[in-house]
Amino acid sequence: MKHIILSCVLIFNLTACAELQQVVHQLPQNTPISNGDIAAGLRQALDFGIDKQVSKLTETDGFYKNDLVKILLPEELQKVDKTLRDIGLGNLADEGLKAINRAAEDAVKEATPIFIDAVKSITFSDAKNILLGNDNAATMYLTHKTETALYDKFNPVIKHSFNKVGADQIWTNLISKYNSIPFTNKVNPDLTDYVTKEALNGVYTMIAVEEKEIRTQLNSRTTDLLKKVFALQD
Repeated sequence: MKHIILSCVLIFNLTACAELQQVVHQLPQNTPISNGDIAAGLRQALDFGIDKQVSKLTETDGFYKNDLVKILLPEELQKVDKTLRDIGLGNLADEGLKAINRAAEDAVKEATPIFIDAVKSITFSDAKNILLGNDNAATMYLTHKTETALYDKFNPVIKHSFNKVGADQIWTNLISKYNSIPFTNKVNPDLTDYVTKEALNGVYTMIAVEEKEIRTQLNSRTTDLLKKVFALQD
């Protein structure tokens, strides 16, 4: 009887081991991922941010009706806005605010290739740490590496867009109107510099939105590379 029981136990153990081994073979095997693969995955995530999110900024009201990136007036012009509204020129103030956002929308449309080139050329010196960092770590790295150079390229585009959408004339008239009001301090802000910085911030903000989605939502990893790389940080 004992021999029968021992035989049954042995057969059961052998069967269980065989089944367990089969399950193990069916599991995905861990393969080492190089720093180059991780860097390629991070670039792809940033590319998707440009393609899916930054492209939204180029549409009419892409900045103006997006609370994440809407360009508000600089501090020195907030008193202009308030004063104009106080004397019944709210429509003029609205037109001025909309004009600077229109310039940003137009400029991003022209400057998108600049961001694409920046992402292609960026080198991630420590890609793994960036991958395992915060939800916007790759975007912050891109910002740090490209912001100064992109400002120099973006600024003339903003200046051109101000003229193209008529924002320069709108603000010349608006500020002239304000400066003609008695007892006000005259203003002459550098709107091109201000809007350039705000537009760049808007672009980086929207890239970060897509990066976070790829990091936190499995269905946003729409390529094999994204699935492979970002699985490491799950």
